[in-house]
Amino acid sequence: MNDFIPPHIDWAAVSPVLIVLGAGVVGVLVEAFVPARARRTVQLVLSLGALAGAVVAVALLWETVHDHALLVVGDSYDLTPFGLGIQGIVAILAFLAVLVMADRSSGQDAFAPTAAAVPGSRYEEEARRAGLQQTEVFPLTLFSTGGMLLFAATDDLIILFIALEVLSLPLYVLCATARRRRLLSQEAAFKYFLLGAFASALTIFGIALLYGFAGSVHLPVIADALAGRGDTPLQGLHVLAVTGILLVSAGLLFKVGAAPFHTWTPDVYTGAPTPVTGFMAACTKAAAFGALVRVLFYLGQGFDAPTRHEVQVLLWAVALLTMAIGTIVGVVQTDIKRLLAYSSIAHAGFVLVALVGFAEPGAGAVLFYLLAYGLATVGAFAVVGLVRERLATGAGEADAVILGEATHLAQWAGIGRKAPWLTAAFALFLLSMAGIPLTAGFIGKFQVFSAAVDAGAWPLALAGVIASAVAVFFYVRIIVLMVLTPAADAAVEGHDGGAAAPVPGEGTGTLTQARPVARAVVTVMTGWGPATVVVTLCAIGVILLGVLPSWVLDLAAGAVKFVP
Repeated sequence: MNDFIPPHIDWAAVSPVLIVLGAGVVGVLVEAFVPARARRTVQLVLSLGALAGAVVAVALLWETVHDHALLVVGDSYDLTPFGLGIQGIVAILAFLAVLVMADRSSGQDAFAPTAAAVPGSRYEEEARRAGLQQTEVFPLTLFSTGGMLLFAATDDLIILFIALEVLSLPLYVLCATARRRRLLSQEAAFKYFLLGAFASALTIFGIALLYGFAGSVHLPVIADALAGRGDTPLQGLHVLAVTGILLVSAGLLFKVGAAPFHTWTPDVYTGAPTPVTGFMAACTKAAAFGALVRVLFYLGQGFDAPTRHEVQVLLWAVALLTMAIGTIVGVVQTDIKRLLAYSSIAHAGFVLVALVGFAEPGAGAVLFYLLAYGLATVGAFAVVGLVRERLATGAGEADAVILGEATHLAQWAGIGRKAPWLTAAFALFLLSMAGIPLTAGFIGKFQVFSAAVDAGAWPLALAGVIASAVAVFFYVRIIVLMVLTPAADAAVEGHDGGAAAPVPGEGTGTLTQARPVARAVVTVMTGWGPATVVVTLCAIGVILLGVLPSWVLDLAAGAVKFVP
């Protein structure tokens, strides 16, 4: 008979993950048992309450792990200050993203009433007329967030792979739920699923190779095997270990959108519902970078000089390629969501710059950068969701038909006159992404480039500065377009130039009143909905982190104390 020894579980230590995943399970039950008229309100309160509870749990655990790391659930869950910092960032950004998902400024949210319906089918039209609401997006978001919280808090590669799938599978579904441009949304989800499955296969194959090398899937044991400590099945076969490290890193680099694993990013960001795009761009990147830091820094303890050099060459190449593609290709984009997608690729390269030295200052810089970038990104996509294209018929804006988000750059001309405060907030987010002083982005870039210089990688930091200077062009171009360029529909009120149309059969000399002509115009939702609240909160956060960054920098410095 086998004697089973149950693992020690510190339930308080895993409370952030349990709160979010438990709320996701309750959300599924809500879909089954709560009446439809109250379902959306219950789901929204449950989701926001769970994410707020996760933030509170992280804050309460901070003092506990500040003096020593916690190993719970056996050796599978390693709660360190760095992992707790990543969990706090993910929970805060997910809370803001859920608020954006809840926005109904135009009377409708961004999600299809029945995501499984064939686009353009009679069933879809009947569901839209019946006013059905897609409230399943909230438990899906909670499950994905729970996977992200676990992703950066485990030393077990099998648990890491499970967390990767838990955070990914709901995202594949969420990407296909857009209310408008349904075919584009479903195409984006299909691409994301196929490429994500390929990246997952690389990850699990890399885990298998590392297990064959070290006889374990625990990162500390693998690090000892790399350093030649202990008896391993394939002692000295470093080619196998390096290959496994590269494959696992490839799967994580896919999640952060780094080149050459970036090809999914522009298409998925463009086709997914805008609130989901903001959620992916901020939260997934934070969780994936947390896992990447944990893997590289743990295994870096066992690297000999040749292995360390090989991994650093890989990081140099990936960082340079990612920054180059993100900035150069981003310059020629004409769609705002696609432009922000290439911007996120470039920012992934900037974060990688901080990791080449495998040093604690680089990990602290990553924490600050992820928070600064996440706030600007969630806020920027919230603004994008508020700039709509409507079909004006001259009967008044209340009767206008919303066609979807106005994402072509030409449609953003002159919106500064329609919504000056919203335009100012969006300009602030863009300037932060560009790294302009007195914004959070400037402090973040200064930190990551300084970490690279301290590690002796000054050419990489110089390349990052040059890439940032190039990126300023397309950020400032959008600001000029919004503020200084007149809108194309400024002189159009919905009539065909005011000309009267002759009535057939009444004679050529008889004129009637001009008939309304349907025309697509751009409108900005300026009411105080949840998305506007998120824009305000993110703008305040970007300014505070840019003007008074010391308190967050101190927290980040304390969080890297136990980074391996």
